[in-house]
Amino acid sequence: MKISKTDALLWFDYFSQLTGEEEITAKHEEITYAVFAQIEAVVDQRNEELKQQIRGLKTLENRTYYVGNDDKFPRGCKSCLLGTGLNAIRKTNTCNLDCKFCYNYGVLDNISPVGEGMWEIGGTKFYEKDMELLLSIQKKPSGVAYVYLEPFMEIEKYYGMIKKFSQAKIYQHLYTNGTLASEETLKALGEAGLNELRFNLGASNCSDFVIQNIALAKKYIPMVGIETPMTPEFFETFFRKKEDILATGLDFINCAELHLNENNLENYYGENMYLCRQGYLSPVWSRELTLKFMKIADDQQWDLVVHDCSNQTKFARDLNLSAREGKWFGASNYAFEFPVMPFEAFLPILNDETFEFLEEEPLPKGYQPLLIEF
Repeated sequence: MKISKTDALLWFDYFSQLTGEEEITAKHEEITYAVFAQIEAVVDQRNEELKQQIRGLKTLENRTYYVGNDDKFPRGCKSCLLGTGLNAIRKTNTCNLDCKFCYNYGVLDNISPVGEGMWEIGGTKFYEKDMELLLSIQKKPSGVAYVYLEPFMEIEKYYGMIKKFSQAKIYQHLYTNGTLASEETLKALGEAGLNELRFNLGASNCSDFVIQNIALAKKYIPMVGIETPMTPEFFETFFRKKEDILATGLDFINCAELHLNENNLENYYGENMYLCRQGYLSPVWSRELTLKFMKIADDQQWDLVVHDCSNQTKFARDLNLSAREGKWFGASNYAFEFPVMPFEAFLPILNDETFEFLEEEPLPKGYQPLLIEF
């Protein structure tokens, strides 16, 4: 059904006031999905219009969009989208920063540790000494990623593990906010065999110190780039410091579409939100800013890659991983991440007079807000 924006607002205002004891019926779900489809249709059209303005827009086998030098497209992303997926290695359960966009915002003091001397790979706990056994039994992945909070809190513990995977000729990338890095530790990572380092530059609001560390990292690590949730703050600060950032010689910028969960949603209440494929919940402006960012990079011919790491990209990533794992046709881990639908989060976009649905029609009999039996 092509529900009108007026009816959508009436229904979502009602849903947002329901208590946990009140049941959402099948008709309610049908209305809910109709509203999400209407919102998403507008968002998709706006994003398509922005993409049309990027003359040098490219795709990676139709799985994601990017602009720039093909040789600098991060191999870690290729592993994720074309290879055996994002094989996550978890170690550090703490961080030195508290970013409003972090999925663990507000609960950083309650993140369960992996365990003394242990690493979590594929949901299993290993000691470093177990790697020879693991690599001798299971098929080598196309790449691995060190992904748990801030590894530079204890970076000296990573060198041995990185060396083992390097000796096995497995591509490795690591994420950091960069605020605790030094030339000594960056050099040690390079010597251990780390292939790619990704700086969350938005975590420090484009700190000059972190920009300097990006340049230092390029001395010792083959591929160095930025991976940051795209927010208005990052967009604005990046372009104020653009010349200094580009002068570091970095290879790529992954602009991640910000998606929200229970921990960080409250930090963005009041923003226009949409639900992508009934899965990830994101502010509308995040991907719009990414596409505008890419257009500037393309127009100015930056010698690097700017990658649109959107919700669509993450959907493709999960389809690829499921296929590689031999799951059934259509299987994916891409899913809605809230235990209860946060209807109130969509009230701002339904109240926004500048956000108009593309096509509207009257609701069928029995679906009108004033006629349905509650």
